Amino acid sequence: MKRIMLKLSGEALAGDKHTGFDEPTVREVALQVKKLVDMGYEIGIVTGGGNFWRGRTSENIDRTKADQIGMLATVMNCIYVSEIFRSVGMKTQVLTPFECGSFTKLFSKDRANKYFEKGMVVFFAGGTGHPYFSTDTGVVLRAIEIEADVILLAKSIDGVYDSDPKVNPDAVKFDEITIDEVVSRGLQVVDMTASILAKENKMPMMVFGLNEADSIVNTVSGKFSGTKVTV
Repeated sequence: MKRIMLKLSGEALAGDKHTGFDEPTVREVALQVKKLVDMGYEIGIVTGGGNFWRGRTSENIDRTKADQIGMLATVMNCIYVSEIFRSVGMKTQVLTPFECGSFTKLFSKDRANKYFEKGMVVFFAGGTGHPYFSTDTGVVLRAIEIEADVILLAKSIDGVYDSDPKVNPDAVKFDEITIDEVVSRGLQVVDMTASILAKENKMPMMVFGLNEADSIVNTVSGKFSGTKVTV
């Protein structure tokens, strides 16, 4: 394992506030990622936009426009998080699938590889650049394109359960589960499109709780307490 794609949910970035940013949470993520970079890992990052925008819950906004707002929310998140990363000593770059003026660079695999070679953490913002595709699909697509070894899904819960642990106190967590089981059981790991894309391209995922101490470093170094999703 050398190249890792890390997905940070927008809700996790907001911490207990649930909206906006919780800087101590983001700084803790940055310090963990710096440890991995210093160990020689290449890190790509995708953020969700849920701390700013949940457009799919609105019946008053056109789906295409709602998705476009969501894409821009992820751009804001990536710019913010990348700056916190820089503040702890890392070099970063934000790539988007559409032009954002001087705010970001336009995504290409070659450009991403060039930044990885320079030891930079690369942020992939803006999803796929198209409506009707979630950030889940965006992270799997980018992971495949850059030939990542694994996707780390840092969520507000600590793994994959057979039911919602926030609703069912008797929910059982899986240590390991196949992507086929995820789909057949209707478990909320990533959406259907992302699940199929991961399966077809044999892209494994590891799901864990972002708010646990050193969870990112522990996941990479083998002290994993979440759920491994195999293909």
